[in-house]
Amino acid sequence: MAQWKDPEVAGLQAMMAAVAPAEGGPARSWPERRVGIDGMGQMAPPPDGCVVESIKLDGVPGEKITPEGADAARTIYYLHGGGYCIGGSASHRTMVAKMALAAGAVAYVIDYRMGPEDPFPAAVDDAVAAWRALLAAGRDPSKSVIAGDSAGGGLTIATALAARDAGLPLPAGLHVISPWVNLTNTGRAYAAKAATDFVLSQAGLDEFRDNYLGKTDPKTPLASPLFADLTGLPPLLIQVGSEEVLLSDATGLAEAAGLANVDVTLRIWANMIHIWPFFPMLSTGAATIAESTAWIRARIG
Repeated sequence: MAQWKDPEVAGLQAMMAAVAPAEGGPARSWPERRVGIDGMGQMAPPPDGCVVESIKLDGVPGEKITPEGADAARTIYYLHGGGYCIGGSASHRTMVAKMALAAGAVAYVIDYRMGPEDPFPAAVDDAVAAWRALLAAGRDPSKSVIAGDSAGGGLTIATALAARDAGLPLPAGLHVISPWVNLTNTGRAYAAKAATDFVLSQAGLDEFRDNYLGKTDPKTPLASPLFADLTGLPPLLIQVGSEEVLLSDATGLAEAAGLANVDVTLRIWANMIHIWPFFPMLSTGAATIAESTAWIRARIG
């Protein structure tokens, strides 16, 4: 595994290695993994002045995060990462609160159903149902963005596609961080970045995919939006680290969206790992969030 010059990234790598299961030992259960990602995300509290409320959107549970001084008309609808099998509002509360504060927006994070208990298309169904509920509650799509990281990035694109096909209003923009949009788990970055990506691996992504998709074809467009017709989607911001195996997903998504005449901004952050803004000990995350929320504010006013 690569050694990092950045002491913060090196420290995170050492911390993750220390808590990883012993090689050859029993795999952790899904409940154990869910506790682990929640704990990682909660290593730092949300910013002061952010009010967190439990909500339900058409029966889908989640949280509403309202920063002090936010413009009540601005909406960030956030779909968490975690391979469609782990993660939730608890794990992503702090990161999303930072985004909401910087954007001066109200954020909604949902706990969509996940595999292996609830395989595809349950996550897409929940995400679209919650978007429909937000619209019905009076949230203005022209002042809204849908955003997500990793699997949540793929789900962001899938949600927009399903909403488009259902004739629902689309948001003013889509923002994805390290998106997982090709569940065939192929691309040049898998080999090129295997030594530097200590967050994800080919075997780990294959396990997540199999527990999410079951027997569904990985090329199904709402499972792998890289294979979808992206025509008509709103402007898209993609942020990805140069040192992650999903780099090919991000560049492939940018190309596919561009070919469909979608306004695309692709930002590759040098020397960064998978979903780096998620990890509170990485100070680069603050600059990344500042960049993304400036883009969001430009879209939603």
